Amino acid sequence: MKLNKHITLKHLLIKEEQCIGIQFNSDKVIESLIKQLPSTKWSKLYNMAYITNSKSNLNLIFQTFRGVAWVNCNYFFNDRTIAKTNIATDVKWFRDRPDKQNFKQCPEEYLQKLELKKYSNSTIKSYVHNFEAFINHYKDIELLNLDENDIRKYLQKLIREKRSNSYINIAINAIKFYYEMVLGMPNRFYSIERPRKEFKLPKVLSKEEILSIIDHTNNLKHRCIVSLLYSSGLRRSELLDLKIADIDSKRMVIRVEQAKGNKDRYTVLNKSVLDDLRKYFKVYSPKAYLFEAAIPGNKYSPSSVLKIVVNAAKKAGINEKVGPHMLRHSFATHLLESGVDIRYIQLLLGHNSTKTTEIYTHVATNNFMKIKDLLS
Repeated sequence: MKLNKHITLKHLLIKEEQCIGIQFNSDKVIESLIKQLPSTKWSKLYNMAYITNSKSNLNLIFQTFRGVAWVNCNYFFNDRTIAKTNIATDVKWFRDRPDKQNFKQCPEEYLQKLELKKYSNSTIKSYVHNFEAFINHYKDIELLNLDENDIRKYLQKLIREKRSNSYINIAINAIKFYYEMVLGMPNRFYSIERPRKEFKLPKVLSKEEILSIIDHTNNLKHRCIVSLLYSSGLRRSELLDLKIADIDSKRMVIRVEQAKGNKDRYTVLNKSVLDDLRKYFKVYSPKAYLFEAAIPGNKYSPSSVLKIVVNAAKKAGINEKVGPHMLRHSFATHLLESGVDIRYIQLLLGHNSTKTTEIYTHVATNNFMKIKDLLS
């Protein structure tokens, strides 16, 4: 049976009490049924009815509206699934930090939830950093006493500091994580406005510039690192996680395990890069990871990879700021310009959808070259 009426359940915190918010379009039948619920009240702030959040009340809502209206629980039960990854989550160093005077550290339950949900270490660092900045801005106010307006004032402070849109979005996510995931109130601050998503084109280098960067690396190890970032379209973290066994020379592919989004994929292995890797292996003899730090078995650091790319680009005479991810952008763009189907590029990059990969159609120049010169 198709139901034309619907209600939406949302979490509300009213006078420090957890409540079930019931959002609906004006309808006499729904209004009548809501009045039958126990101790129903109306919130002018949220413009919806609400009742006390309890298991019995939640069950009663489903019973009351069964066969009458569809109950949308997407907001109410929305939660992030635990990542299916074996990558170690490291929050120990946060717990072991020395106490700073007049500085509120991240609550233990916040760290515990990040650890249990197995967020990536980079996400953990950004969440903890942003949440601690927030709680120290309101260090004299209990977190449960903060409301949407307090969050907005804090975000306005970030805007005045000229923080980027991405920084502000991460700050919002870090704050929401505490209320939604730690305290169990999904969609607590659903009315908080986010910055408009920016449309920025990726910066791309020419093939000649890429080859020049590779030629200006200091040694064989650095040459292999830069060559792999470009010729296989790897993210910096993916490069650092590579094991020796991930290089499949028979099939000429590289296995990328548990990359962004906890997905495995294969990407291409260039023959000239394989030749360099064989020479590199004989000289450096890595034990566990393909690229290791001074201590055998330890991963090479992200900052070291950045320095390699930046220094080689400077030596190559490239004036603009060059980073590891620019090599990945160049990989995708050059493949597109050479006529490779965008669906294959999507798979090589590990994108969920071709919509993400389509950004490179805006910077590929092969179609621009076909446009007639209007001044000739």
